[in-house]
Amino acid sequence: MNKIGIIGGTFNPIHNGHILLANYCKEKLNLNKIIFIPTYTPPHKSDKDLVSEVHRLNMCSIAVQNFEDYLVSDIEIKRKGKSYTYETLTNLKEIYPDDSLYFITGADMFLTLEKWKNPNVIFDKAIIAAVPRNRMDFEVLNSHYINFLKPLGATACIFDEPVLSVSSTFIRENIDNYDLIESLIDRNVYEYITKNNLYRK
Repeated sequence: MNKIGIIGGTFNPIHNGHILLANYCKEKLNLNKIIFIPTYTPPHKSDKDLVSEVHRLNMCSIAVQNFEDYLVSDIEIKRKGKSYTYETLTNLKEIYPDDSLYFITGADMFLTLEKWKNPNVIFDKAIIAAVPRNRMDFEVLNSHYINFLKPLGATACIFDEPVLSVSSTFIRENIDNYDLIESLIDRNVYEYITKNNLYRK
């Protein structure tokens, strides 16, 4: 039985913070692989700067090309429409019936999970791995788990140390200033952005 991490998001664009998060969770949870899943249309976002799903999928593939255990899935893009986590995890469990799924989330998402669509299905299909924004977050996350999520059937791993936070907005806003964002984004991803004239006003 394998342990598979799931990281979803717009990845607009994917950046080094996403990769560091994957590396951190892979080591801490002893994951066999991690699947990055770019969303088609996020249910709670309306982003005028959101580039096409094809570009975001391509950028993810470029970012993970040198990581043997990192995969990119177009499962939500193929489904089209709004992307709901319970549907994605249900589909993935059909693909990997004998493996354990770990849904990796940040603090803000973790603190609202009980309000997501069909949270009971999410908790049935995957273990939740929560990464704090700062060292003070652990008690808040743990309390939320005990009081809200665990009674709904959730199983969670809550880390007690944060991972470097990178802003996709900051990268988009400074896309013409490579010196400013060089440490935040893969060089090959940046070249793809430049070649395709993405995020320029």
